[in-house]
Amino acid sequence: MSTTATIAEYQAQNKARLISEVRRRFEAEYVTDKSDKYDSRDVERLQQDDNWVESYLAWRHNVIDETLKMLDESFQWRKEMAVNDLTEASIPRWLLEIGGIYLHGYDKEGNKLFWIRVKYHIKDHKTMLDKKKLIAFWLERYAKRENGKPVTVMFDLSETGLNNIDMDFVRFIINCFKVYYPKYLSKIVIFDMPWIMNAAFKIVKTWLGPEAVSLLKFTSKNDIQDYVSVEYLPPHMGGTDPFKYSYPPLVDDDFQTPLCENGPIASEDEASSKEDIESDGKDTLETISNEEQTTLPKKGNIMEPTSKADENEKVDSKMKTFKKPLSVFKGPLLHISPAEELYFGSTDSGEKKALIVLTNVTKNIVAFKVRTTAPEKYRVKPSNSSCDPGASVDIVVSPHGGLTVSAQDRFLVMAAEMEQTSGTGPAELTQFWKEVPRNKVMEHRLRCHIVESCKPSSLTWKDHAFNMSDKTSGDLCHQLSRLVASTRKLEDQVERCIWFQQLLLALTMLSLSFMVSLFYLLYS
Repeated sequence: MSTTATIAEYQAQNKARLISEVRRRFEAEYVTDKSDKYDSRDVERLQQDDNWVESYLAWRHNVIDETLKMLDESFQWRKEMAVNDLTEASIPRWLLEIGGIYLHGYDKEGNKLFWIRVKYHIKDHKTMLDKKKLIAFWLERYAKRENGKPVTVMFDLSETGLNNIDMDFVRFIINCFKVYYPKYLSKIVIFDMPWIMNAAFKIVKTWLGPEAVSLLKFTSKNDIQDYVSVEYLPPHMGGTDPFKYSYPPLVDDDFQTPLCENGPIASEDEASSKEDIESDGKDTLETISNEEQTTLPKKGNIMEPTSKADENEKVDSKMKTFKKPLSVFKGPLLHISPAEELYFGSTDSGEKKALIVLTNVTKNIVAFKVRTTAPEKYRVKPSNSSCDPGASVDIVVSPHGGLTVSAQDRFLVMAAEMEQTSGTGPAELTQFWKEVPRNKVMEHRLRCHIVESCKPSSLTWKDHAFNMSDKTSGDLCHQLSRLVASTRKLEDQVERCIWFQQLLLALTMLSLSFMVSLFYLLYS
């Protein structure tokens, strides 16, 4: 056994030991005395969900005593806030309509953005509990869907003033990530903070603690793109995102049906794109059709005609152009491969498509459909179909019309078990998805990953020099743009300092004037 494997095995055993010890001690030392202070559903989940226990342990550096205290505080809060029972109906409608808190978009690392538009928040003790419930509602909703995947909090302070400062509310948000939802915080991006709030955020840093302070990112219009690309930034931040908040329904980047669902695109403006779609569509559909036939139980004569065998050989050779996924997510209805990420080749590599393999592990037919956050970018074949018991289906995902794959794009595989008597035609599947209860639907999300290809080593010296020149120029341009951005940021800071000095001078003059007047009144 290699050293790496030995270390990995030891770490796995140690993690299992820590999880087991936390469960045992929490049950013995806390649940026995405080059973009425916890929601029984949380206590039950603690005994079953390893990832949940691990998230608390990791946040407390695997110190069991600290982890137990954190669990105690977190579980009491969850019961007080009735977190497990929070629904859309629990939140006042006006609070959902105003658009001050919502989930939308992704940062450059692929983390979900949790928007807090501070200008819509006015300090009011009467509405504070409802606002806290709204934060808890969104975080719990996200945690149930994306178990363990972090979020980036976007504090949008544009158009804000002293009336919008509510330190109690900010502290609650910080505590949500420190105690109630550990490991869910990627970073806090603070945009366009007025200088008058500097003192307030110095206090916030003390709440975060020394380790988490590095997660605070103060930004302006000049440098916010270091963390979030323009496609997910609103215009007032220098972005191009056309998104406008509205309610109902809930804004949560609901996955949409991709292009070319179960068939070729009907019309295409560019001839080259159309040609690519037609040729590619034939290959893909042929591949899937034959692959399904090979996985389903055969009927009739076992001996296949020679032409059929040749056809299958061609299909197999086509499927070899895809890299078969190795990792597997083992769900209750389907095993899905890859488990977490779809790997797309770059434009240079030529392997721009990705493959999703679904395997039915039930005794019934399973209906499935694939949705995406960027429906205009991708063609998915098949995107809405069914899979027989024990069979596998290959789903081909390909970028459309020359559009680039982004790490922020997501795919959602939905699956539900069908009754034996149900039909599997397009009409029957449409009706099935309308009627199937939400709690019967299995969901699994996949991220996108772009694999960059290497340039051929057989380039001539001239070509190599030309590419190096382009690279150097690009690097210089990038460095120059960063320098300009830094200069602008410095200018902003200098300008703030000047305003601050002017304010201090004005206050000093006012104080002197007041003292002179007071002296004159006392001694005249």
